[in-house]
Amino acid sequence: MAKLRVTYETGDPEKVIEFDLDKAPFQHDGQPGSILDIMLGHEISLEHACGGNCACTTCHVIVKSGMTNLSENEEAEDDLLDRAPGLTPTSRLGCQAVFEKDGEVTILVPRYTINQQVG
Repeated sequence: MAKLRVTYETGDPEKVIEFDLDKAPFQHDGQPGSILDIMLGHEISLEHACGGNCACTTCHVIVKSGMTNLSENEEAEDDLLDRAPGLTPTSRLGCQAVFEKDGEVTILVPRYTINQQVG
């Protein structure tokens, strides 16, 4: 089983999702098995103005732990992340960060996106 722990810069309560990777995709937005796919498929909202197509930065998240359980960044993702408010060395786009193996990943959903203030 894999686990996604979602924390919020806005102070909203933490959410924890345990799931079977073999059941991905859970939703139709983002890469199958991505953080966005998992969150939406478990009825947890994450802004994604482009529909999860790696065309904006609204699904920007900060990976606090478990980066080795996720896919590597690709150039298109890195190019977009350069425009994300609050960029950190562990920033990812939720639509592109795909769980590749069981384990726990903890993310922080930032307060601000390029579109709006969240929360």
